[in-house]
Order: sequence, then structure tokens, then C-alpha cells
Amino acid sequence: MSLTDDELERYARHIVLKEVGGAGQAKLRAARVLVVGAGGLGAPLLMYLAAAGVGTLGIVDDDTVSLSNLQRQIVHDTAALGRSKTESAAESLQRINPSSRIIQHKERLTAANARALIAGYDIVADGSDNFATRFLVNDVCFFEKKTLVSGAVAQFDGQVAVFKPHALTASGEHYPCYRCLYPEPPPADAVPNCAEAGILGALAGVIGTLQAVEVLKEILGIGTSLAGRLLLYDGLSARIRTVSLKADPACALCGAQPTIKDVS
Repeated sequence: MSLTDDELERYARHIVLKEVGGAGQAKLRAARVLVVGAGGLGAPLLMYLAAAGVGTLGIVDDDTVSLSNLQRQIVHDTAALGRSKTESAAESLQRINPSSRIIQHKERLTAANARALIAGYDIVADGSDNFATRFLVNDVCFFEKKTLVSGAVAQFDGQVAVFKPHALTASGEHYPCYRCLYPEPPPADAVPNCAEAGILGALAGVIGTLQAVEVLKEILGIGTSLAGRLLLYDGLSARIRTVSLKADPACALCGAQPTIKDVS
């Protein structure tokens, strides 16, 4: 499918990249990405995906914009206070790129609706702020064979990973899933949330943007996938490191003898 004159100009800096070109830009236009959460991570993630020309962006969030969000959730502004986050984000994204189709899912992701929502997209990017949702997204992505780009932040630290256990490594083994890294959610009171522990606003921008890069790489099929690795960012020391992840043969979800048979 050929690009229009407007698209050729809008995405000119992509198209001159030999790894992208016109064919790659057409892939981005045809892609469908679901972003879970329009908060600190979802905000920059959504903005860069829209700017990059991803054709369909779904947003799952049931929250409204509050004043304390604005320190890091840059897809929203002061005029959006009290509004639905999906509505606020959709309007911002349409201003960035009117060609992107924005689908609002004004609901909380639950076991009852997760499979139906995720099944309609190619890639899922998780920007949620709680372990229950992260585990649910991982489990559904496993059963639906969807690539998951996961991000998390706390205070001055963040991490990014790509999980696609439906795919094989160069040695013929399947990639790990989120449960290979974290087998079970921690107790609800074991990990303080951003409201309790605080977070440097710009840190969310760093991690959300890194997620956007990994989403675009997966769509385009370029570079080295972050699957099988965990990227760790320490904002205070300005250090980034990656550690290798292996599929856990005893994983309850993707292991040799799984005990999780469905999402419930």
C-alpha cells in the first residue's frame, strides 16, 4: 500500500532510515497496538507511537485526570482535570497525528474482559501501576500469543522487558514470560505505589519512551529484540544495564508442566 504525499513528508525522517523505509512505514500504519494505562508510562508511549504513525492505538484506562498526575503524565494537561484519561489522551494524540485511529476502552482490565480486548491487537504495551494487572496482561498475552512490551518505574529506577514466549530463540528454546521473572505477585502491601513512595516525573518519560522504541522495533522487525533480556535504568547514577532472562522450565504458565490453564 503506497504512502500519501502527506505521509511521505510527515514520516520523512523514518523513510530515509534503511531499516524502515516506505515498507516499514506501511507496517507501522497497519499495526494495532494496545496500551494498558494512560498514566506515567502510557503517556509518552502513546505520544511517540502516534507520532511514529502506528495506525491503530487502543487505550485501556478507567481513571480520570487529577492534578497530581500532571507532574509526569504528559499526554494530559491542566484543562483535562476531571476528564476521562482515555478521552484526554485521545484528543492529544489526534492533535499529534490525525491519521492514527484511537480506540478508547474506558474500563478497568479484568479477567472478564482482558482476552476480548487483547485479542484485537498485534502488540500489547503494559504501562499499568499494579502487579495484579501486570500478571493478568502477561497471562492473557501468553494465551493469545501476543508480544508484550512491559515497563515499570519506582522513585528513580525503571525497567523494560519484552515477553514473547510464543516465539523461539536462535537456539530453538522459547523466550521467557513475565512469570519466569516474577512467578507470583507480591503481597499487596509489600511494594509501595507512586503515591506512597514518590517518583521523579521525567523517569516515567525515559521508561515509556524506551517501551515505544521496543514496540516500534517489534513491528518493524529490526534490531535485536529485548526479549530474553531485562533492561534496568538507574536514574540517580545514570546507568543502564541489561541482564539475561531464561525461560523457567518450572514456570506455572509457560513451563513444561503448567498449572495455569486459563485466565480467571
